[in-house]
Amino acid sequence: MSEISHPFFDMHAHGFVRVATATPCARPADVAFNTAGVLDEAKKAHAANVDLVVFPELTLSSYAIDDLLLQDALLDRVEQAVAEVVAASADLSPVLVLGAPLRRAGKLYNCALVIARGELLGVVPKSYLPNYREFYEKRYFAHGRGLADLWIAVAGEEVPFGTDLVFAAANLPGFRFGVEICEDFWAPNPPGTMAALAGALILCNLSASPVTIGRADDRHLHCRSAASRAIAAYVYSASGHGESTTDLSWDGQGVIYEMGDLLAESARFDLTGELTVVDIDTDRIAAERLRNQTFADAAEAAGRPEDTYRRIVFEHACLEGDIGLQRRVARFPFVPHRPERLDEDCYEAFNIQVDALMRRIQSTGTKSLVIGISGGLDSTHALIVAAKACDRLGLPRSIIRGYTMPGFGTSEGTKTNAHKLMAAMEITSGEIDIRPAAHKMLEDIGHPFADGEPVHDVTFENVQAGLRTDYLFRLAGQHSGFVVGTGDLSELALGWCTYGVGDHMSHYGVNAGVPKTLIQYLIRWVIATGQFTDACGDVLGAILDTEISPELVPPGADGQIQSTESIIGPYELNDFFLHHVIRYGQRPSKVAFLAWHAWREREGGLWPAGFPEARRNAYDLATIARWLDKFLHRFFGFSQFKRSALPNGPKVSSAGALSPRGDWRAPSDAVASVWREELRESLPADVVDKVFGDTVT
Repeated sequence: MSEISHPFFDMHAHGFVRVATATPCARPADVAFNTAGVLDEAKKAHAANVDLVVFPELTLSSYAIDDLLLQDALLDRVEQAVAEVVAASADLSPVLVLGAPLRRAGKLYNCALVIARGELLGVVPKSYLPNYREFYEKRYFAHGRGLADLWIAVAGEEVPFGTDLVFAAANLPGFRFGVEICEDFWAPNPPGTMAALAGALILCNLSASPVTIGRADDRHLHCRSAASRAIAAYVYSASGHGESTTDLSWDGQGVIYEMGDLLAESARFDLTGELTVVDIDTDRIAAERLRNQTFADAAEAAGRPEDTYRRIVFEHACLEGDIGLQRRVARFPFVPHRPERLDEDCYEAFNIQVDALMRRIQSTGTKSLVIGISGGLDSTHALIVAAKACDRLGLPRSIIRGYTMPGFGTSEGTKTNAHKLMAAMEITSGEIDIRPAAHKMLEDIGHPFADGEPVHDVTFENVQAGLRTDYLFRLAGQHSGFVVGTGDLSELALGWCTYGVGDHMSHYGVNAGVPKTLIQYLIRWVIATGQFTDACGDVLGAILDTEISPELVPPGADGQIQSTESIIGPYELNDFFLHHVIRYGQRPSKVAFLAWHAWREREGGLWPAGFPEARRNAYDLATIARWLDKFLHRFFGFSQFKRSALPNGPKVSSAGALSPRGDWRAPSDAVASVWREELRESLPADVVDKVFGDTVT
């Protein structure tokens, strides 16, 4: 099987649906011209392998034509145009959702028509008709509220008609959508919400929506709100250039949200037809609904609409294989990625930690905060959080007692940085050389290192880690204080900490909800925003440039220090894996697919603002799979017992935390085979051979 045809590279196989908003060229009441515009955009969508295209309201007739909507000649021509679009769609892969005025039982309705592969699947009428300010829809149309189990004759065909329709692709499980029209989502009880409760994962809105100052922001507000509240994707398409400007103007805004995230937006005021394309992650939406019991409760309270709505099932024509991924995948999902809100997001993340530590200081009445300062990222961040907490409480920073405790692998650079940092922060500082005590303990337990042998095993490392924490706890008792933990979320996920009286334990784990990549970024933000003195900023910059290492093993003969990431994998990949596993419970195969799209190219616009050029990496699929397998082994297989006994610490990211009292509960004796096997079975054979060989270890 060639790479391009292997299921791993097929975005549909991972739950994605490619959607688009279309703003075709239009003319008021020129049905032939409007029909040609629809077909032009539909052909573009076909060429782009789009699954679903949403057009504006009353696409075929135009919206702003007033009493012309009541002219039989126009309405007859619209029905003829519907037949033309249906016939032309037989050779097009996308499902088309377009607007038209249609007659039924002596009434005229503002309708959305769903067309696929030469068939009109169903018609949804508009529920809420605006009749205020510039709108006079009740002059022409009947509302669709409460219309269910009905049919309508269109161009000689009888098709389902009503607001009780959900459309579902038989061969693409996540491709389920509902439809509402413009004013519907401005109503207090949007019909799209009911469609979501009935099982629709994607909501489509065909809109006219004349533009005024601030209207675009209002649309964003409603789209984001609708997508968030309904736990759905929201595809919104408004009328553009070509509509009548007798008294109004139009901007052709297309907006696509997935839950709370804006995925794509069209250029406004475009003079030509426009298609805005993005891939929706329906697996992500379904996973969020599965976790959110309020959604299920709401469906039950609404009378279980999934049992009462009609599901219109169709066979969808989609191209299989590698058609790319039309979607921005954040390389650093824990790191704020909205440039316009960057400072605000970092401020919020930092102050969640600061405020939590302040409350713990207040509740305990502590006389001191004891922190082990290594000159590495985690202890540095814990210290700056503690310093800011003291500042805000009006306490002298001298109550922070920082201790650097050099061991057998401590480098002069990190020890120097630790002392410089403590001095710049104006805290009480000290140094305790743990090597004599460690040597004595190794001697007492009969470890060969005590006899001069260069044995640097786990016991050798844990003796040092345990002694450091033991000293900190005794110091906290001596000075009527508590130990501020420095271990972060990434280390907890990987079990990269010494259990019990080791860096696993503290009185309060202020970094427990912050992954390594976010800590790096928050320290950069602290420097950039001048949270502390310039001297402090200089030390923080030097710490950021230091290789991540526990420094428990002496440098090798070549002078190389112990490298954490060479053992457990790059933190930027591990944090990526962690986010997608704990937040959405995604299959390892999908995590690998997303990581491949995020990380396979070094260049691109997805690096966080200010991310150092020298640290920008790229990873091929085999590298991603190798580290993902190790992550799965560590996360699911043997480190839960450490997480089950965590000290208190604040949750920071909405992606989740690992406290057994918070987001994550799991047995300590689980095995990782289900996840590792799923990954291995999903990959192309050449990648499996390269990564695993004949065995999974």
